[in-house]
This record gives sequence, C-alpha cells and structure tokens, in this order.
Amino acid sequence: MCGIIGFTGNINAKEVLLQGLKALEYRGYDSAGISFFTGTGIKTIKAVGKVAGLVEKTVMSDDDTKCGIGHTRWATHGGVSEVNCHPHHFGKVTLIHNGIIENYKELQEELALEGKEPVSQTDSEIAAMVIDSYYKSDPVSAIKKAVKKLRGAYAFCIMFTDHPGSIYAIRNGSPLVATTTGAGSIIASDMVALIKYSKDYFVLPEHHIAHLTASSINITDLDHNEIEPDMLHVNWDMAAARKGGYEYFMLKEIHEQPEALRNTISPRIKDGMPDFSADGIDDSLFKDINRIIIAACGTAMHAGLIGKNMIEKLSRVPVSVDIASEFRYQDPVIDENTLVITISQSGETADTLAALRLAKERGAKTLSIVNVKGSSIARESDYVLYTHAGPEIAVASTKAYTVQLAAMYLVAFRFAYIKGKITEDKTKEFIKELEKTPGFVEKMLSCDKAIEPISNKLLKTESLFFIGRGLDYALSCEGSIKLKEISYIHSEAYAAGELKHGTISLITDNVPVIALATQEDVFAKMISNIREVRSRGARVIMITGADAQVDAALCDHLITLPPVSDVFAPFGAAIVLQYIAYYTAVARGLNVDQPRNLAKSVTVE
Repeated sequence: MCGIIGFTGNINAKEVLLQGLKALEYRGYDSAGISFFTGTGIKTIKAVGKVAGLVEKTVMSDDDTKCGIGHTRWATHGGVSEVNCHPHHFGKVTLIHNGIIENYKELQEELALEGKEPVSQTDSEIAAMVIDSYYKSDPVSAIKKAVKKLRGAYAFCIMFTDHPGSIYAIRNGSPLVATTTGAGSIIASDMVALIKYSKDYFVLPEHHIAHLTASSINITDLDHNEIEPDMLHVNWDMAAARKGGYEYFMLKEIHEQPEALRNTISPRIKDGMPDFSADGIDDSLFKDINRIIIAACGTAMHAGLIGKNMIEKLSRVPVSVDIASEFRYQDPVIDENTLVITISQSGETADTLAALRLAKERGAKTLSIVNVKGSSIARESDYVLYTHAGPEIAVASTKAYTVQLAAMYLVAFRFAYIKGKITEDKTKEFIKELEKTPGFVEKMLSCDKAIEPISNKLLKTESLFFIGRGLDYALSCEGSIKLKEISYIHSEAYAAGELKHGTISLITDNVPVIALATQEDVFAKMISNIREVRSRGARVIMITGADAQVDAALCDHLITLPPVSDVFAPFGAAIVLQYIAYYTAVARGLNVDQPRNLAKSVTVE
C-alpha cells in the first residue's frame, strides 16, 4: 500500500523524488505529492491521479532543492482528493505515511479538545498532528513520544521545518529500505526506487529511528542506542524494473518466468536431489513434523493449494491451507510438531506476518517462501526459502506465482524423501522433471497468438467460470483471481464435481466456462462435467494435455499443452491462464498493470 520516498543529498531532489515515485506507482496511484525544503521553508506540490500529473505541476516550480519526501497514494482513509493526498503538514511537521493508524479517531478527539482540527479525512494527518504536539526542538524525542500513542501499522518519513536537509523515518510493520550513495541518502518503501543509485541497501529495523542527512544515515533504537544496519545486496539492476519494450510490466513478467524458475530451482539441486543446505535449512526441520499448515493470501494462497496437493500425495502428511487473514481468528490448533509455511511475494503482507507471529508464539516451526531479502516475514521466520523472481511491478502476480510453485515442489520432494515415502531414485526422477519446467514454460510462451483471439471474444462477458479437479481446481482458483483483478469480469472457480451442488444453475446460454483437464486420473470425470455445462449452452474454453483425445464438439476452443507429466502441468497451464487474463484486459482497454482499487503489496489488514 502506498509508495514513499525520501532523499537528501547534493543533486536535484525533485528529480530523485519524481523518478522514485514513477517506479513506485504500482504501490498506489490515486494521487501523488512531494514536499521539499526551499530557501523560505517547506513547499508542497500535490496532484490527484497518476504521478504524471504531479510531474506536470512540478515542472512549473523552479525551486532549487536538495532534500525532500514524496508519496504515491492508495486510499484507505478518506476519498481520492488533493487535500487527502500526502505529504501532510501540521505545525512544523511534514509527513508521508504507509499503513493504517487504527486509533486515529480517538487521537483526533483528543486533539480536538486542544482546538486542533485536521483539514483532511486521513489518519496520516492525525499522525502528523500527534508528532507536532510533542515537538519542541528535538525531532527524535517527538517521534518517540508520538509512536507510543499510535496503534497500527506505519512507515513514516518526516521533515521538520527548522531542520533543513534532514529526514527522519520510523516504521512498524510497513517496509522501509535505505542506502547512502555518493549522491546522498535515500529511503523508500521498495528497492525499485533505490536501484538506480545502489544495489546495496538495508531494511530499517522496526521501532528504530533513522536520521538521514546528505552524507550519512544514523539509526537509533527507542532507548537511544545507535545500531549498525545489516547490509543486503540485490542481483538485479534498473533494467529489470523497466518494461524493456513490452507494453505492460505484466507481459514482461510473464516472459521472465523461465529465467525466474531457473534462478529459483537450480541453486536447490545438488547431485540430482533437492537440497536446502545453502538456505540454512537442515533436514531436521522435516523429521518430526506430523502436520503442515500453509498460510497466505490471494495468489500466494493459490500456490499453497498446489503445494498441499503435492505434499499430501507424496508424504501422506495432512496439510491445510488457511487464508492468512482468517488464520489467527480461528484459534488454530498448533504444536511443536506442526510446520507452518507462510508464502508472500513481498514478505510484508500484514495478515501473513500476523499468522507467522501467532504460529511462533504457539511453538510451531516456521518456514517462509518470500521474494524479498530482509523483508519482515523473512527475518521473523525460523527458516526462509527465497524465490528469485526479481522485481515484480505489475499488481497481478505472474512470475512470483510460478516460482512459489517451484519452491513448494522442492519442499514436497525433500519432505517426502526425508519421511521415507519416496525413494532417492524417485526423488531424482521428480527433480529431473522439475529442471525441465523452465524449458516447458518457454514453449508455452509462444501460445499467445492462439490465446489473444480467444480472449478478444470475452470482451463483453459479465460473468465467467473456471472448473477443474485436483491440481486443476487449485490452478482454477489462480486463473479466476487473475482474470477478475485486471479485467473486472466477475469470475469464480469451482471444483468440477461440485457443479451439481448449486453452481450449474448459473450456467446459461453463452456463459463462458474455462475447463482445465490436464490430469489423467480425473480426465474422464472432467469430460462428463464439461458435457454438463456444454449441454446448458456454455461456451467452453478447454485446456488439456498433449495426449488427450477430445471430441471437437465438446468445446469452442481447445488449448493443448506440450508433452509433460501431469504433476508438472500446472506450470504450463498457468501461462495460458495468465495470457487469458492479460489479453482480455487489453481488449477491454484497461490498465493491466494498475487495476482499480488494488495495490501490489498489502501491508495493512
């Protein structure tokens, strides 16, 4: 939620801020604003809509500045308007905020008793007012006192009118990364805003205050102890955060999946076996486990559904998949023989982080699958498997999903082997097939020309259904969310065997049904289910394996995967579903990368 950036140094701060906001726009695009020091104080420029609108307004300002903060908003409190846009200013405090202040109404009432009233409808302005109420002349003291009163998640970058050239930052839950370069000091909510200046960075620890000046970043905890941050390094560059000639980031990221899969799989294979020693994960993690819980949200949860299927089938250990936002409210049964696997692209998903913390409190072992080094979930897990997808800018996840699948497959194979449920030879056989998936996916990328015209026929569709069984049902859930989030078509995924339990009443003439039938053991039953919807007038798009014998009258469109074993079919079918969503959204003239009301990283509950 929301993109924030701060810079102080020896070059034009406005350019750094605007370039950073462009890179961060996928995190929020309702409105954007910057504040910066001038010779006469702090100046603020705001614009509703895309960052491009802010750029146009900023061009008209010729102020010379070397220090400022910027924000691109995803609205949580208050409507989309210039007055609700960040930065917010009160007294001597100018502030940008990512997160939600849960007790802002209570604080607003307290401030009202002092005759102080906000001009916006935001919780963020209340935070600025609280900080200003404690401010005398010492920024650190004011911040420390203020955060004791704030409940919720937050990442703040703050400027004080009488401290030109300085930026102060603190976070609780919401991410902040920072670095010092020859150009100055820079802090942001995401590495994509920093990569132009440095591949080395650190994650600001929670409940620590960072003081940025042009030459250094000083970090202290709330007891005034100075700390040295742990430096991290990324192995991608600015080119990875650009479109590279593609119309949308989503299409670029679809095409990056073979490389992302190779980068995720290859380091975990040793002598033909899955091996996590380089990740610091010992086989003892798996030995005493008699139950696994996978907690995640959205697309990551759908990767978990595939993982559940694979782990249970191979290891015979029960696995449950929980929506992270529900997990801690259902008083889950957890003990020391439970392994809780959390999955998150950003490693900052608030509900998933809360699920992880609850699991640890109750004594479970924890393993997290994340894409961002040093993220909160990665740091707080007992063990972490980093996926190597590189930056994913489009809101709709593509490459992050398939590398999460790869990580789950690796875990399933190693776990089943350690449990003695599959032999070394069988494990090697699986790994050999897994190593082929990047090439398999590469072949699937060429199916776009066949899928685009099919997607064009969904242009005026109002409602659509996905059906499948087993792995195909789990994949249907992902296909459905992908379509609905970027095309705005109502879409639902159903286990095909449930059609007669209510769902089939929704199937009428010309209602599209996307039927996945890649699994041989349930293929005959899927054919029966497809006939059921077909007989009720459905337009059927069928996705199946290379060897399937399909009656031409059974479907309107047939998409066939290249030869692959059923176990690995989801990797190829995922590409088909991503393309269907992508080309449908394009046909409807929508912004594929930035769908309405959605943000890439959900760092608030």
